[in-house]
Amino acid sequence: MSSVLIVDDEPNIRRMVGALLASEGYEVRDAAEGTVGLARVAESCPDVVLLDLMIPGELDGLATLARLRETVPDVPVIMMSGKAGLSDAVKATKLGAFNFLEKPLSPEGVLLALASALELRRVRREARTLREDLGLAGEMIGTSPAMTHVREMIARIAPTDARVLITGDSGTGKELVAAAIHFGSARRDRPFVRVNCAAIPRDLVESEMFGHEKGAFTGATDRRIGRFELAHTGTLFLDEVGDLGLEAQAKLLRAIEAQEIERVGGGKPIRVDVRIVSATNRDLARAVADGAFREDLFFRLNVIPVEVPALQERPGDIPELVAHFSAMHHARTGRRAPKWTPAALSLLASYRWPGNVRELANIVERLAILHEGGDVDERHVRSVINMDGGIRRAEEPLPDAFAPDQSLTDTLDAHERILIVRALSAAGGNIAEASRRLKTDRANLYRRMRRLGIPVGDE
Repeated sequence: MSSVLIVDDEPNIRRMVGALLASEGYEVRDAAEGTVGLARVAESCPDVVLLDLMIPGELDGLATLARLRETVPDVPVIMMSGKAGLSDAVKATKLGAFNFLEKPLSPEGVLLALASALELRRVRREARTLREDLGLAGEMIGTSPAMTHVREMIARIAPTDARVLITGDSGTGKELVAAAIHFGSARRDRPFVRVNCAAIPRDLVESEMFGHEKGAFTGATDRRIGRFELAHTGTLFLDEVGDLGLEAQAKLLRAIEAQEIERVGGGKPIRVDVRIVSATNRDLARAVADGAFREDLFFRLNVIPVEVPALQERPGDIPELVAHFSAMHHARTGRRAPKWTPAALSLLASYRWPGNVRELANIVERLAILHEGGDVDERHVRSVINMDGGIRRAEEPLPDAFAPDQSLTDTLDAHERILIVRALSAAGGNIAEASRRLKTDRANLYRRMRRLGIPVGDE
C-alpha cells in the first residue's frame, strides 16, 4: 500500500483529499503546518507528499519543500495552491517539486499526479538499488586488463552527455556499466530509467516509451507517463535495444533527433532532456546489413561503443568476484561466508561460463548456502557445475498427462515450465540462447517465464 502525507492548513482539504485517497487504497496521514509535516516524515517516510504552498507557521510551503529535498530527496513532492503565481511555480520547480496543482483540486487531477509521482518514486528506488549493485566498495569488480580498460572508458565518457552503446554477452554486467556511466555523470542525482526492450510486447512499445492518454486505445483507462518523460533530465537506459522492431526503431529515432515525444493519443509535443545509453548482446552492424536494424539509428546510438568482456576472457578476476559475491551474500543474509580453497578457485577459473558473471553469482550463492562457514573445495564445485557444459541439474521428468485430477491447462503449463527450465539450463541462463533453442523470440520467452513464475534473471 502506497503512503501519502498531506500538509495543508485547511481542515476541509485534508479531510476531503484524505477520504479520496483512502477510498483508492492509499495510506494517508496529514499535518496542518510544515514543522509537523517534517516530523511526520521523520516518523515514517511517505511515498509522496502533497504540500500546500501557503501554509502558515514557522515554515511556509517553499521552506518546507526545501527541507524535504534535503532530508528525503527521493520522495516526490506535489505542491498545491489557489493563489500561486507563475513565479511561485517556477521557484517550487527549481526547488525540486514534482508537480504543481491549482485549487480547487479535482479528484482526477490529484489521482493522476499521484500515479505519476509514484512511478517516479519507483524509478528512483530502482536507481538506488542499481547504485548499491555496483559493488560493496562502490566500484566494478576485477583488475584484469579487460576490466581496467572498461573502467577507464567509463571514467572518460561518464562526464559527457554522449550516447553510449554497450555490447557484450548476456550476463556480463552491461546494466552495471550503464549505471556506472549514469552515476559518474552530472545527472547522477536525476532519474536512471531502464527499459528492457526485449520484454515489451511489440504493440505496447510506443506506450511504454512515450506514454499514452486516457482512452488512446482499448484498455487505456488512465493516462500513462512514458519512460522518456520519467527519465527527463536523467539517463534512459535502453537494454536489449537490438530487439526493437523496425517501426519502434523509427519512432525512437525521431524522439532522439527531435528531443521531444508525443504520448499515444495526444497531439502535444513534449520536450525531453535525456541521455541515451543502450545495450545489446546482438551484433547490430550485422543486423544493419541484414536489414533488421536501421542504419541511421545505429549511428545515433553508437556514438561511443563500450564492449564488456565475457567472463572467460577475464579468468584472473574470478577470485575477486567470488569474494565479492560471498561478501554480498553474507551482508544480505547474515550467514557466515565459506572459505574457498585454491583448488576450487582454480576450477572455477577454468570453466567456460556460458552465463558469465550472472551464472558465477548464482553458483557462489548456492555453494555459500550449502557450505555455510565451511570450506568449499574442488569436489563441491564439481557437484554443481558440469565442466563439459552448464550447471548440473537433476533432470525433471515431464509430467504424466494421465495423472488423476490433472487438468489439461495444468499439464500443459507443467510441460512448458520444464521445457523452458531445461533450455535455460542448457544455455547457462542466457535468455537469448534459450530462446534460440526453443525457436521463439525473447519477448515471447519473457512473457511465458513471467506467467509460469520462472525467475527472469535479466530484470
